[in-house]
Amino acid sequence: MRTENQRDMKNQKDSKMGKNQKEPGELKESRGAREQAERRQGDRKANKREPNEGKPKVKVIPLGGLEQIGMNITAFEYDDSIIVVDCGLSFPSDDMLGIDLVIPDVTYLEQNLDKVKGFVITHGHEDHIGALPYILQKVNVPVYSTKLTIGLIENKLKEHNLMKSTKRKVVKHGQSINLGCFRVEFIKTNHSIADAAALAIFTPAGIIVHTGDFKIDYTPVFGDAADLQRFAELGKKGVLALMCDSTNAIRPGFTASERTVGKTFDAIFAEHKSNRIIVATFASNVDRVQQIIDSAYKYNRKVVVEGRSMVSVIGTASELGYIRIPEGTLIDIEQLKDYTDEQTVLITTGSQGESMAALSRMAASLHRKVSIKPNDVVILSSTPIPGNEKAVSKVMNELYQKGAEVIFQDTHVSGHACQEEIKLMYALLHPRYALPVHGEYRHLVANRNLAQSMGVPKENILLMSSGDVVEIGEDSCKVAGHVPSGGILVDGLGVGDVGNIVLRDRQNLAQNGIIIVVLTLEKYSNQLLAGPDIVSRGFVYVRESEDLLDEARQIVDDAVMDCLDRHLTDWGKIKNIIRDSLSDFLWKRMKRNPMILPIIMEVE
Repeated sequence: MRTENQRDMKNQKDSKMGKNQKEPGELKESRGAREQAERRQGDRKANKREPNEGKPKVKVIPLGGLEQIGMNITAFEYDDSIIVVDCGLSFPSDDMLGIDLVIPDVTYLEQNLDKVKGFVITHGHEDHIGALPYILQKVNVPVYSTKLTIGLIENKLKEHNLMKSTKRKVVKHGQSINLGCFRVEFIKTNHSIADAAALAIFTPAGIIVHTGDFKIDYTPVFGDAADLQRFAELGKKGVLALMCDSTNAIRPGFTASERTVGKTFDAIFAEHKSNRIIVATFASNVDRVQQIIDSAYKYNRKVVVEGRSMVSVIGTASELGYIRIPEGTLIDIEQLKDYTDEQTVLITTGSQGESMAALSRMAASLHRKVSIKPNDVVILSSTPIPGNEKAVSKVMNELYQKGAEVIFQDTHVSGHACQEEIKLMYALLHPRYALPVHGEYRHLVANRNLAQSMGVPKENILLMSSGDVVEIGEDSCKVAGHVPSGGILVDGLGVGDVGNIVLRDRQNLAQNGIIIVVLTLEKYSNQLLAGPDIVSRGFVYVRESEDLLDEARQIVDDAVMDCLDRHLTDWGKIKNIIRDSLSDFLWKRMKRNPMILPIIMEVE
């Protein structure tokens, strides 16, 4: 901690250096320096504004994170400067067959690459950092965030060999960075991952506060409570707009403190002293893992961490000092056999029923090193993400069938603010405009209603859509245009090479199967030399449908002969006639519509 004398000395030193020697992205620590910067910001505004220009307007451009939970990314633009808040991914929906993940379309950033000053990241969850390794290959600008978040980002950069080419800067809570026309201050908040931050973005048009994902936890497991004092100070200065997390806006009351889960764990450990305990939770919830380890240590149990993402996150958090693991508590999974069941705890991934996660493989008897036993107690320390309910139920049923006891009540608290905390944020900041973010449309509507109840006029609340260009200034806030937005599909190493047409084909193949028709024509004379042969996959079981396929072959043969009798030489037309005649026949006989792929070969 700096003493007051040290702060004063730093301010004096800064003033001696002169105003114009500040580098973009430089960090400023003290409140005094912050006040000076705000005055300079005002001077810059006055100098930049043309005499007839009127009041400045800043553009807010959400490129993702609306109409869905995930893929959060928002650009802020003024003059020749763009900053980007967060760069997350979302996971594929059930109809995106074969797709691994979805990243945002950043065509607009690529088109304005010379304006982009950097990525500013609020916290280390996948829906806020997951797309960075892909986007940085196109938009290579510095990344700014807090210590743990940068650590988690670096894990991803190492996987994609981007460490050398990507500049990273660690920012502490209370510090600011200058990026072009913007100054961004990091403000301490709480979330289900340590080192989360809200952002106060000082723009020529006014202060915009972006909460990131947040809750107000007065008794956090690690670090300090949210800096409500700073929010109140900003509210007194005057906040142009608040972009507030909407994820839990439909839930009344307050979100419980993370520490309440620790008490539940303690009670479960005390009650099941003769059982092996397996806890499934989100890999990124370092505070949750800390409490599990604390309970394990209290009851003299050894801890095994299983699951690739879990091992990676806990390793990084431990190195950076965000989790305290008593010496000798952590053991390798290979050592599990050296201890009795009541001496061990497994912390694993798979709380969302993901098919390849460790818990799912254990439940399905596919895990090579851990088998579920009748005496096991399995704790699911999470709430199913919308859409994952069936997968979670499947895993739970498999665990029950193996005789395990499954506990899922009171073992999780949300990392997002409920209605009363959102109201508190509006009460502290008194924003002129409200721009709800982070959530499906129903969540944004709920946030709008809360803003209205807290005194924000209805006409000053704007529900944005991804791709909207929102122009916001002292006197107005409106959608002034639209830029490309949406999801880019990632399949293996391919980024963006699978689009709607390929997805439609995959869905058609999955639902109806495929029939391949092969025939051989003689060059020049176009006489039929071989075929037509029919190959079927996913349509009917061939050995039990020989009569049907013989009829289908005859239909194709007739169609081909008709084409040749008419001296039709255009192979495209011949294929279409084959496809149409066979499709009509199969629909009439089977009421099915498989994909039909005619292949014509030519020999001399």
